[in-house]
Amino acid sequence: MIKVSVKWQKELFRDVEIDTSLPPYVFKGQLFELTGVPPERQKIMVKGGILKDDADWSTVGVKEGQKLMMMGTADEIVKAPEKGPVFIEDLPEDEQVIAVGHSAGLFNLGNTCYMNSTLQCLHSVPELKSALIKYSNAGRSDVDPTSHMLTIATRDLFSELDRSVKAVAPMQFWMVLRKKYPQFGQLQNSTFMQQDAEECWTQLLYTLSQSLRSAGSSEIPDSVKNLFGIDLVSRIHCQESGEESSEAESVYSLKCHISQEVNHLSEGLKHGLKSEIDKVSPSLGRSAIFIRESRINSLPRYLTIQFVRFFWKRESNQKAKILRKVDYPLELDVFDLCSDDLRKQLEGPRLLLRNEEGKKLGLKPKEKASDSADKDVKMSDAEGTSTGSEAQSSVTPQEDSPSSDKETQMTGIYDLVAVLTHKGRSADSGHYVAWVKQESGKWIEYDDDNPIAQREEDILKLSGGGDWHMAYICMYKARVVPK
Repeated sequence: MIKVSVKWQKELFRDVEIDTSLPPYVFKGQLFELTGVPPERQKIMVKGGILKDDADWSTVGVKEGQKLMMMGTADEIVKAPEKGPVFIEDLPEDEQVIAVGHSAGLFNLGNTCYMNSTLQCLHSVPELKSALIKYSNAGRSDVDPTSHMLTIATRDLFSELDRSVKAVAPMQFWMVLRKKYPQFGQLQNSTFMQQDAEECWTQLLYTLSQSLRSAGSSEIPDSVKNLFGIDLVSRIHCQESGEESSEAESVYSLKCHISQEVNHLSEGLKHGLKSEIDKVSPSLGRSAIFIRESRINSLPRYLTIQFVRFFWKRESNQKAKILRKVDYPLELDVFDLCSDDLRKQLEGPRLLLRNEEGKKLGLKPKEKASDSADKDVKMSDAEGTSTGSEAQSSVTPQEDSPSSDKETQMTGIYDLVAVLTHKGRSADSGHYVAWVKQESGKWIEYDDDNPIAQREEDILKLSGGGDWHMAYICMYKARVVPK
């Protein structure tokens, strides 16, 4: 063991011990503690050059009391943060929601997963929340008291979900739902029974459509009708008699019928828009088979699709489930399902959208040519699973107000934003879960009170074919362009 002095900048460190049985790197560690200069930055001048980390002290020739010169800059001294670390749980609850990136889950109150999953899907529609916020506590004279109470309960629950990161107990909503629709209060062995999520979805939307509709003013559009309503035109004809008629109706969802021939959503939708009906033929004077073929004549901002997976099984006296796998896309094009009039309206917006997306690829915009241009304009096959959200962000206004409908145009192209799944063999048993796309683009699985982040590619695996969760309701958001 020898002692040396070390000169560094304007400082001189005396009596620094060197253990010559250890490599020079250990000595550099001692100097690091004294000066703050990391070993890799230290240049210590010795006989023959610069001291190396693995040099042999016997050949370096350092003597007792020798003065060594060191060069090198010290690491900047880390200052204590002016503000200590803030943990998410220490933030105000509204700021916690922003930090977490998704809203709260809902406690299961006893076989209420059908209700929870429905609420989480509809809660993801900002325009619906905006309409609910404007709903008055005073209600309206043309809305019955239970519908008014259910609308208020929905508004308050959605507001609570937006403010909370901890799971919410939807007790008030559930009580009012059972009062409005007693079938959701059915008991079996003193326990509330599992119910059909599609029935809950349909009944809740119907109630909101009555409460939030315009009060006779043509200036204010019906919020729920604008958001979810689909206008259909149908041609009804009888091949036997040659009779033909047409009908128009409004619905809040399209049906995807499932058979042995259906492997994809687009095929199931076509089946759902064509059906046979048995009714009296005036010209034949008896019953005959009529073919009903429907087309979409007006598109909603949010397109709801129900997979018709349940049917009544007489042998077991319950709803049985069709487990067949039916694929569905992240991007859905419904152009082929539209009426001729609606297709003509869509041609211009589709061309604009295609040109916007083409700009990103460096393609030149194309002119609208003729009636045959719809093939050229068409974005993609309904079977495609394109992740078109990037294009959406550049051409889709983000307004949540109803007035945005006047400033944008439909394209017939939709992006998947929510999936409600069912796991089990019967509609009156099993488990329902909501899978919802957040504004950030991330997907969250809402399994009652337990929100779990999921990958987008895993959302497409909910297509059925086994006992795993399978899509029962899909909700798509319209990709629109400015007028």
